[in-house]
Formats: sequence, structure tokens, C-alpha cells
Amino acid sequence: MHAAVIHPFAEHIAYFALFAIPLITPLLSGMGSIASVLGYVTYIDFMNNMGHCNFELMPSCLLTNFPPLKYLAYTASFHSLHHTQFRTNYSLFMPVYDYIYGTVDKTSDTLYETSLKRQEDSPDVVHLTHLTTPESIYHMRLGFASMASKPHDHHTSSKWYMWLMWPVTLWSMMFTWIYGRTFVVERNHLNKFRLQTWAIPRYNFQRQNESINRLIEEAILEAEEKGAKVISLGLMNQGEELNRYGGVFVHKHPQLKMKVVDGSSLAVAVVINSIPKGTTQVVLRGALTKVAYAIAFALCQKGIQVVTLREDEHEKLRKSFGAKSECNNLLLSRSYSQKIWLVGKGLTEEEQSKAKKGTIFIPFSQFPPNDKKIRKDCMYHLTPAMAVPAAFENVDSCENWLPRRVMSAWRIGGIVHALEGWNEHECGYAISNIHNVWEAALRHGFHPLTATILTQSYPI
Repeated sequence: MHAAVIHPFAEHIAYFALFAIPLITPLLSGMGSIASVLGYVTYIDFMNNMGHCNFELMPSCLLTNFPPLKYLAYTASFHSLHHTQFRTNYSLFMPVYDYIYGTVDKTSDTLYETSLKRQEDSPDVVHLTHLTTPESIYHMRLGFASMASKPHDHHTSSKWYMWLMWPVTLWSMMFTWIYGRTFVVERNHLNKFRLQTWAIPRYNFQRQNESINRLIEEAILEAEEKGAKVISLGLMNQGEELNRYGGVFVHKHPQLKMKVVDGSSLAVAVVINSIPKGTTQVVLRGALTKVAYAIAFALCQKGIQVVTLREDEHEKLRKSFGAKSECNNLLLSRSYSQKIWLVGKGLTEEEQSKAKKGTIFIPFSQFPPNDKKIRKDCMYHLTPAMAVPAAFENVDSCENWLPRRVMSAWRIGGIVHALEGWNEHECGYAISNIHNVWEAALRHGFHPLTATILTQSYPI
């Protein structure tokens, strides 16, 4: 927040006039350009916000490796002294003038060094997420508040102002790639628990498994060093081909005190409890993941018949069941008469078109299985998620395509694991007791989504 000093109205007018001179002068002389206007406004806004954010953003390595920068760019701590001492550090953006005229506050260097030595946060739970599209960074709290407060959809990317933002978007992509480390995108509190969300600086089109696993492993070890109790693997940070649902990290680091959680058990529980009561048959269609196998087995145990539309998926499920009696509830059919479809990645538009009128599509995948809801006479649920309790603080942004104060089951699974103090990892091919995980989530105030929220549009 800005220091507790109110600028007089006349000062605002003077600022406006001064900042307008570099814009008006080239325009009047016929030398103006769109690029220069955008570049100037971007620079002015960035520097002005950086100086008033009350948070020291300038890393010491920049000033150490490039000493002249001390005179060319101010810092938040440098400018804060102008607001508290008034008669010092007048310069806006370039401290060189304060050094020339002797108005530099003597404590500027000391305050800067002290600001960098702030105590590191020690989270109880870390959720590891992933950047998706190039524009996804704007939908995080460090992006635009107006975008972050709304679900991310593919229509946003086609807005005219997003095309104007492409130079900034490209710069942010290059910065995250060069920076090459996870970064904190959100801090929350639930009662006494401190929760943080970290993002892997890779996009959905950068699928180098070795590089991503290295970043995930570094994040796990960093969270362990900071004293976190649980780290949950969210969007695009877990998978059988990627890292065996996080199991490779536990196998490689058996000494981990922190628990690695993929949240699959709660995702299974959310999907099962989304199925209307009295259902006797469901279609299971999509890439067979750990969650899909667990859902099929749990439903067959409950006496609900699981219908597959493809022979290869049917055979894989039968093989996973072994000789267990649950196989009797596993069917292969192409009738498309069932009205409950559990769907994942790979669901085609042709298959949707063959579904019966009034069919309910319930995703079991982390991503929505299809970017188009082609059937207006059917109902499409959101990906597995729950609403957070009222005590959950600082939920200012949406998690990808989910509404505000709604979180993915994979993320909530890690929080519940920490709240319950469970002393085992939930990753690899292991699945926790689905009933116990569901009851624990409800007990801690997480609750199923209402029908209105369940069917809100998803975009990807």
C-alpha cells in the first residue's frame, strides 16, 4: 500500500502536465508514434507502481553487477523516505538528481539493505501449479486484478486489448523462462494454517518432461527446507508419463519429512458424489488415468455398472481389476443410452453428439476434456472442485476456469491432508480411503458445489 501521505490535488495536476510533455511534444512536432507512446506509458506506470508498492523489488545482484543503476533507477525503499522524511529523496525514477543537489537521505542505503533482509514466510502447505497459456499470467494475482477475479476462458485471449499486450506477454514469457524458478503467486490463510501457491515457469506448450521434473523436484526440496508439512501437485505437475503421479520424487528422496500429495483421492470422491442418487449405469470415456481407474473400481464396488465405449479402454479396466468380482459390473457398449457420462481427455465432438438428450457430462480430468460444449440440450459440469469455507482468507483470484472461492479437488486434497495430519504420502499409484478423505473435507468446511456453480461454463 502507498505510504500514508495524501498528495494535494494541485500536485496531481502538476504531475499530469509534466508526464504529458514527452507525449504532446513529439505529437505536435509530427514525430510521434504508437510504439513510443506505448513504451513511454508502460515505463512510467511500471516505475511509478514499483516506487509506491511498499515492497522492495530491486534485487541486490542488479546493483552489485551494475553500480550505475543506483543513480538511474530508484527503489521502493528510496522513495518511501520521501514520504516519511519529506525533505529528502525528491527524485522520481532517477536518484541522480538527489545525488547532484545533495538531497539524498543518509539512511537510503541502510533502509534498502534492511528491506531485503525481511523474514522468509514459512508455509504449512504449498500447492504447485503451472502456467498454461501465455496470457494465463494475467489471470494470477500478480497480473491484472480484474482478470484474476474472473474465470479464465478462451474468449479473453481474443479480446482486442490482449493483442495490444502481446509485447508485454512475450517479455513475461522470456522473463519466466530465463528466471527458471518457481515463484509465489498466492498466499492464503485457513485458521492458523499458512498456504501458498507456487507456479512452475513453464507453459502448456513447453512439455520437456526432464526440465519440468527438475523444477518440480527443486520446488519440493525448497518447500521441505522452509518447513512445509504438505506439497500438493496441481495442474500439469503430475502424470503417469511425467513422473508417475509424483512417485518418482518420493522414491528419489525417501528422507522427506514433508508429505507429497497428488490429491487424486479427493478428486475421485468429488466425481462419485457428483453422480445423482439412483444412478445404475454410467459411461466412462477418456484417457485412463489414476483417477479414472479408481472411479471405475469404486463405482463397480457400489454396484453401479461402468460402461465403456471403446474396446481398448474396456480391456485396460478389466486387466486392472484382475479376477475380482467387480469385473461383472464392467460393460462394453455402443448404445449411448446412458445419461451420466464421466469424461476425460480424448472425448470427441462426435461422441458428444451421440449422447442422449439431457446427458450430464462430469469431467474427471484436471483440464476440461473438450473446449466446446456442443450440446446445448445437455449439462456440463466443472472439473472436480469444491467451494472453500468462509474462514479461507485472501481468495482474491480464480483458479484457472473455476469461479472465485472454488478450488480444484487436487489442491484441496493437499490442504485436507495437512489439516488432518496424515503421516503418509498420497502419490504414485496409491489411493487413500475415498470415504475418509471426503468426510474430512466436509468436516473442515469444504462443501460440494451447487447446481448453478457446477454447470458454469469452462473454457479451455
